[in-house]
Amino acid sequence: MEHKNYAVGLDIGTTKIVAMVGSENEYGKIEILGIGKSKSLGVHRGVVNNITQTIQSIQQAVQEAESAAGIEVEDVVVGIAGQHIRSLQHSDYITRPGFDDVIDDSDIEALCNQVHKLVMLPGEEIIHVLPQEYKVDGQTEIKEPIGMYGGRLEANFHVVVGQVSSIRNIGRCVKSAGLELGGINLEPLASANAVLSQEEKEAGVALIDIGGGTTDLAIFKDGIIRHTAVIPFGGNVITEDIKEGCSIIEKQAELLKTKFGSAWPGENKDNEIVSIPGLRGREPKEITLKNLSKIIHARVVEIIEQVFVEIKNYGHEEQKKKLIAGIVLTGGGSQLRHLKQLVEYITGMDTRIGYPNEHLAGNSDSDVASPVYATAVGLVMKALENNKLKPVVEELEEVEEEIPTQEVPEIEETPQQPTNIQPEPEERTSNTSDDKTRKKSFLDKFTDRLKDFLDNAE
Repeated sequence: MEHKNYAVGLDIGTTKIVAMVGSENEYGKIEILGIGKSKSLGVHRGVVNNITQTIQSIQQAVQEAESAAGIEVEDVVVGIAGQHIRSLQHSDYITRPGFDDVIDDSDIEALCNQVHKLVMLPGEEIIHVLPQEYKVDGQTEIKEPIGMYGGRLEANFHVVVGQVSSIRNIGRCVKSAGLELGGINLEPLASANAVLSQEEKEAGVALIDIGGGTTDLAIFKDGIIRHTAVIPFGGNVITEDIKEGCSIIEKQAELLKTKFGSAWPGENKDNEIVSIPGLRGREPKEITLKNLSKIIHARVVEIIEQVFVEIKNYGHEEQKKKLIAGIVLTGGGSQLRHLKQLVEYITGMDTRIGYPNEHLAGNSDSDVASPVYATAVGLVMKALENNKLKPVVEELEEVEEEIPTQEVPEIEETPQQPTNIQPEPEERTSNTSDDKTRKKSFLDKFTDRLKDFLDNAE
């Protein structure tokens, strides 16, 4: 069976919906084949609140991406965010029956499945179960327990939880837009994969993705995800403040913010003035850039302080939890002038703006390497990763079918030994295929359940 060599990420945001088609080149970099963008009309703070409008926006973005890439989109990996997302730390263990067998993927899957059975609040469901460190028979700080001997396997988990209704609404929109749901991925994790280097994840880093409706946070240390949070404020709140403070319409407020806005009021002189055309023959309005910066500054400080509270909750001041790589800002909101300096001033941590160009091919359009598309690039990377696993699993299934035919002559010659000979190749092969299938995200199971639910609901 032939597998398509491209993948599609769908970023359903509060201000825009982006469909991105990408493929991997021979150097392992991602080439963007086409992008479709549409105004997001049915989403508020990362949550769908109008199904019909969201479906129309998805269809518009996907059609634009299809015509740009010259392909037909079938399935997509969708990002999920919103104020209903929360995360928690959890420890769990299993006692293994066979002390003589080494720990394999089936033990880790059994441990993760146990976490999936955790009782959540009514209407909530687990989205991601992310293992952190393992313990084997009391031995701590094990990153990879596979291949070790041990009776008790224990692990700390980072568990991401969301509202079932919000997740199903996204699934319904994707399906109604004529697409297959290839997977769901938490948006801060997608953005982190696109803009962070492995060295930063090892050293300790906080990724802040400032979107239109929400600000997403993901903290990494020792290469492992440690904390995630979604703060229900983003760039739209700043626009709303400018609209109210200057008594202008939203479109003008957004233009003012992006063209003349700054997060640092001291930067502007008192005599710097912008004239805004009045409505229907009314007199134009004059707004000083200093006042504009003061409005933006007040709201940005509030957003940064809320994010900083989450970073403190993680415990970044402890020696072992120190974030050496500081903060990386991404998302559309990170393009606000002097935001980097303000974040450094408030948090006292090194800060840089994160661009998703590290994983993109050299000939990519400069627009694609903008922080605005960080989440979409991360979702394309996740979709390509999912695609890679499919052919491997199928090849192994073919090998599995061939092996018994090779063993038949041996079994006929030595009829007393079949029980000793036969299981070995079978076990080995099934384990290898299990390896590949289990390396898929545990979220894939949830996606399958969601697909079944949507099919039955029709």
